[in-house]
Amino acid sequence: MQLRRARPICAMVPIPLCLLLSVTSLAVVVAVEAHEATGRDDEYTWPQWKVPLVRNRRTVALSSPGFTAKPQGELNGTCGIECQRRLPDPSLADLEEFLSYETVYENGTRTLTSVSVQGLNEVNTWPAGNSSSSSKSRRRREVYGTDTRFSIADKQFSTKYPFSTSVKISTGCSGVLLSPKHVLTAAHCIHDGQDYVSGAQKLRVGVLKEKSRRGKGGKGKRGRGKGKRRKGEDKEEKEKQEKDGENERKGRKGKDRKNRSRRSAEVEKPSFRWTRVKQTQVPKGWFKGGASDGVAADYDYAVLELKKAQKVKHMDLGVIPSVKKLPAGRIHFSGFDDDRPGNLVYRFCSVSEESKDLLYQYCDAKPGSSGSGVYIRLKEPGKKKWKRKIIGVFSGHQWVDVNGNGAQQDYNVAVRITPLKYAQICYWVHGDSSECRDA
Repeated sequence: MQLRRARPICAMVPIPLCLLLSVTSLAVVVAVEAHEATGRDDEYTWPQWKVPLVRNRRTVALSSPGFTAKPQGELNGTCGIECQRRLPDPSLADLEEFLSYETVYENGTRTLTSVSVQGLNEVNTWPAGNSSSSSKSRRRREVYGTDTRFSIADKQFSTKYPFSTSVKISTGCSGVLLSPKHVLTAAHCIHDGQDYVSGAQKLRVGVLKEKSRRGKGGKGKRGRGKGKRRKGEDKEEKEKQEKDGENERKGRKGKDRKNRSRRSAEVEKPSFRWTRVKQTQVPKGWFKGGASDGVAADYDYAVLELKKAQKVKHMDLGVIPSVKKLPAGRIHFSGFDDDRPGNLVYRFCSVSEESKDLLYQYCDAKPGSSGSGVYIRLKEPGKKKWKRKIIGVFSGHQWVDVNGNGAQQDYNVAVRITPLKYAQICYWVHGDSSECRDA
């Protein structure tokens, strides 16, 4: 069945009504989170975890990548819940193999680092995945029925926390800020399992700009400095404003009014501040053709280190044993969906099924949102304050081998943060495993 792409609401209504809808959308977001903050508060607290230590064992140089892969719109052949149940539990050696990682640097060089895992037996018992999955086929769920996504087009909202933690990856995906200099995203946005994608050679990350500085001391298109204007510019601008006001009072619908509307749209159009990536780290569990066959989707995550720190609030990682036991089992994430260019798109939905490493849900999404940080909000231990944390990475639409017999069903899937993944990602960010013992 051919799906119709949902048009952004603001493309179909006048600007005042569009602003009203933007405010209404934000009110819905606030209402949803307020609903989750009520009720039995004491039960909804971030659990405390002792996580294992992931330490570097040896680093060797590899040949430079070919950067020949093409970005993937969706993944195929993922081993689903029932399929994974048939796989033997990984040994310590297997886990160390999966968590070993490649690092690709800005100059194109590459290294492979093997790791050791310590203290695995000290970790709180990680529950076995539960599933209410049936063998019934499911319809494609990128967007199904009514499109429940919200475009956060107004910079007043999109550049404020938690939306401000969402970033755009130059290969066409999304990501989330873990620290001022680190971004979490999906591995398949950078590597197809065999080689790095062509755009990963000069990878960049875009953060939404708050407001244009032009006319407020910043530099314009021609590099004019603070307070400097061309002769007569102030007079021209004043005359132009007076003319626009006169046209509006007269109710004119001519060329000047069209131009004014076009200018308004251009001012509201989101813009990005782009930063180069210093290095990229991808777990070996993602690479196909090795010991990770059958579990590659579990390791569909990567961390990008930026060359310049961003002056934007980031979001911490969190570990939760079961999302379905939370209020409504609901998750949230924002990304830059392909069908709404430039706009940040927010959505929330309930998790339908979960395994040890994956979250299966039907959040409406389109390509481009892959790599978004999936988060929830719980109370901090011993405090009344509620805090959002990233509990997963949105991988995207995937065709899943549910029963291990090759039959494919489709879901929208997120990779969940487990204690081991927390330990690895935390080490990548801090470079010191002693800072990563508690989650």
